[in-house]
Amino acid sequence: MSNSAKARLEVRQAKISDIPSIAHLIRRVYKDMPPYTHGELRGQINNFREGNFVAILDDETVGYCASSRISGAIALQPHDWEEISGNGFGSRHDPAGDWLYGYEMCVDPKTRGTRIGKRLYEERRTLAERLELRGILFGARMPGYARALRAKKVESPDDYLEQVQTKKIRDQVISFQMANGFEPIGVLKNYLPEDKASKAFAAHMMWKNPYVDHDSPKKFRVPRDVEQVRLATVQLQARAVKDFEDFLRNIEYFVDVAADYESDFVVFPELFTLMLLSSEEKETSPQEAIEILSKWTPKIRKEFARMAMSYNINIIGGSHPTRTEDGDIQNVAYVFLRDGAIHEQEKIHPTPNERYWWNIKGGDSIDVIQTDCGPIGVLICYDSEFPELARRLVDEGARIIFTPFCTDSRQGYLRVRYCCQARAIENQCYVVMSGNVGNLPNVHNMDIQYAQSCILTPCDFPFARDGIAAEATENVETLTISDVNLADLAWARSEGTVRNLTDRRFDLYHIEWDKSVGKERRARPRREPIGPATPGGG
Repeated sequence: MSNSAKARLEVRQAKISDIPSIAHLIRRVYKDMPPYTHGELRGQINNFREGNFVAILDDETVGYCASSRISGAIALQPHDWEEISGNGFGSRHDPAGDWLYGYEMCVDPKTRGTRIGKRLYEERRTLAERLELRGILFGARMPGYARALRAKKVESPDDYLEQVQTKKIRDQVISFQMANGFEPIGVLKNYLPEDKASKAFAAHMMWKNPYVDHDSPKKFRVPRDVEQVRLATVQLQARAVKDFEDFLRNIEYFVDVAADYESDFVVFPELFTLMLLSSEEKETSPQEAIEILSKWTPKIRKEFARMAMSYNINIIGGSHPTRTEDGDIQNVAYVFLRDGAIHEQEKIHPTPNERYWWNIKGGDSIDVIQTDCGPIGVLICYDSEFPELARRLVDEGARIIFTPFCTDSRQGYLRVRYCCQARAIENQCYVVMSGNVGNLPNVHNMDIQYAQSCILTPCDFPFARDGIAAEATENVETLTISDVNLADLAWARSEGTVRNLTDRRFDLYHIEWDKSVGKERRARPRREPIGPATPGGG
C-alpha cells in the first residue's frame, strides 16, 4: 500500500481563473481598504503574467503577490501607489524595465507559521534573477507608525523608519521584509491615502540582485518576436430573408470563408440581426420588433456557438438588440469562442436614435474577454467615441478591440472611423471595424447604410504606413482579412517613436471606475426616449 500523500501547498503563477479566489482573499485581509475589482486583477495578470503569483493551501488561495517591470528612472523617484501600479491595473508594466516593482503582497493571517510571505518573496527574487534585473523595489506599509506617533515614540515617518532599522521599534511589515533581505532607502509620501495605519506613508524598500553588475547594468530591448493573429471583418449586405434558416445561411457563408483562410477571428456588424424582421408578414413597430428579436436570442446563441466550434474560429457576433433578464432593452454583442464559451458585452452608450426608436438602455460594465489569442475588447459603434472605455480595456490587457458599427451616412461613419483610429494610436492596439451596407426596407432604423470596414493599427514603424492594415471598398459586401503581429504592440509600447501608454501622467490624472459596477446591477435613472430623432449611428 502506498504511503504517499497529495501536496498541500502550491506556489505558482496566477491565472485568470484564480481571480475570484484572489478577490476573496484580499477582501478577507484588507477589511479596512477598498478591494480590487475583477477588472483590475485581470489587468494585473494580463499585463505581466510572469510577475504575479498565488499560494494555494489545501485548495484555498492564501497568498497573492503582483509586480511589474519598471524603469529605475521611475521606480527610484518619489511616486505613489496609483502612479506606479497604473491605477491598480498593472498597466505601468514596461517589458524593458530594469527593476521588478512589487505593488501587491497579500497573505491570509490564518496561515501564520507556513511562511507563505517568504515563499512569495522567493518567487519574486527568482524571477528577478532569471530576467537579470537590477533588483526589486516596492513601497512597504508602515502599519505601526500611526500608533507610535500617538504614543509620542517617534516624531516623523523618517524617525519611525530609523528606529525600526535599529530594532528599537518592531513593525510587523517592515521588520518582516528586512528579515527577507530588503533594505529601506527612504520614505514615500502620500503613497496610499487609504492606509490610515501608516498615515499614507510607505517605506521605499530595495533588494539588489547580487548576480548583476550594478556598475554596468544590462540594457534591455524588447525582442521583435512574431505573435501572429489573423483577423477577418465582414462588410455585410442588409437583405430581406425568408426565415431564420435563410438568415443563418448568409452568415454561415462568411464564417466558412473566414475559416477557410484560417482566420482566428471574424467580426459581424452592429444590429445585423435586424434582417430577421424582414421575414415578418407585416411591418412591426419598434416595440414589437424588440419582442420578436428577443425570441430569436436563444437560437442565435445556439447556432453561432455551433459555428464557432465546428469552424474553429472566434466569432464577434456584431450586436443584437434584445430584452435582457432585468427587463431592460439593450444592444448586446455576443462573442462566441471556438472552445464553446459565450460572452456578452452590452453597449454602454446608446445613441439618441437608439433611445428614441428602441428605448435601448446603456449597459453597466465593460471588461476584456479572454480568448486563445489573448484578451480582447468590444466597443459597439458609439462606444468607440468615448476614449475612457478603450483605455479601460487596454488597462485590463486588451490588444485587439472589435467595433461592430451601423451608420447610415458618411458623416456618421467617419465619426466612428476617426475615433477608432484615435483609439488605436492612443492605446497602441489594433481596432477592427465591421459595418452594414445596403438597404432594408420596412425595418425601422435600417433604411440605408454606409460603411467601409477596416483593420486599424497604431502609427509607427512596424505597422502599415497609414495605420490601416486592410480596408474594404465602400458600400460593397465583402470579407476583408489581414494578419497582425501582437508582438509589435509590445515593442511599440516600450520602444516606439512615441509611447502613449508608458508616458501617461499618472501623477496628474487617472480614471476612477465605480467599484460597484460588475458586482450587481445598480438601479439607473431612466432616460426617456428623446425625439423626434433622426437616423444615423456613431
